Amino acid sequence: MKLGPRSISPSFLIMQATQIHPQSIHQCFFRAKSADQAITGPIMLKIFAAPGSIALASVILLEEVEADYELTLLDFSRGEQKEAAYQAVNPKGRVPALITESGVLTETPAILLYIAKRFGADSLVGAHDPFVFAKIQEFNSYLASTVHVAHAHRLRGSRWTDDPQAIEALKKKVPESMTQVIRLIEDDLLKGLWVHGEAYTICDPYLFTISSWLESDGVDTTALPHLMAHREKMLARAATQAALSRIN
Repeated sequence: MKLGPRSISPSFLIMQATQIHPQSIHQCFFRAKSADQAITGPIMLKIFAAPGSIALASVILLEEVEADYELTLLDFSRGEQKEAAYQAVNPKGRVPALITESGVLTETPAILLYIAKRFGADSLVGAHDPFVFAKIQEFNSYLASTVHVAHAHRLRGSRWTDDPQAIEALKKKVPESMTQVIRLIEDDLLKGLWVHGEAYTICDPYLFTISSWLESDGVDTTALPHLMAHREKMLARAATQAALSRIN
C-alpha cells in the first residue's frame, strides 16, 4: 500500500533520508565534538541545508553547541528540494529539515529551539525566565513571519503571483520593505552586545543569517551600525566560520 505523507512513520522517513539520491548530494560530512574524537554509534542528527539559505542559522547553532551531526547540501538550482526522496523528509520542499531519532523537524524557530534545549545552556533560550523565553520566541517569530517573507519577495515572487509584471513589482519593492522591517531591529529590538543583551541566544545566528542578505536586497547597511556590529561579532565566532565553510 502506498503511504501518504501523513502516514509515513519517523523510522521510514529516516531510512528514506539516508537514501536520498547519492549522485546528487554535493556535500555530506560527519562532525565529532573534537577533531580527535571519532564518532561511535549512529549519527543522532542529520540536517539538510542549501547554500545561501536560512538553514545556515541552524548549522551555526549545531556548531556552537558542539553537537554531532551529518550535513547534506541540496542544490536548489537543480530542483533537488522537489525530488521524491527529499519530499519524503520535508513535503514543504524547503530547508532546513532536521532528522532526529524521534522524527523530523522543520522551520527554523523550531529547529533552533530544539538544538538549544537538547544540547545547549539555558541562557540560549532564556529558560531561567518565562518572559525572556517568550521575548526570544517573539523575536524569532518576527524574523520568520515578517523579515524573511519580505526578503522572499525578491527571489520567490512566484509564491504570490504568476504575473511576470507583478513579480517584477515585488522585486522592486524589496529594498524599501526590507529596510523598513530591518530598521525596527536596528532601532528598537537589538538590546546590547547580542540581540537580547549580554547573553548569546538562538536569536543571534538567526539574525546573522538574514542580515547577510541585506546588501543583495538593496538595503543601505551603512545606516545600520548596530546590526553591522552584530554581524561582525557573529563572523568572529569559530562556530560561524565553521558553518560558513561547510555550507558555502
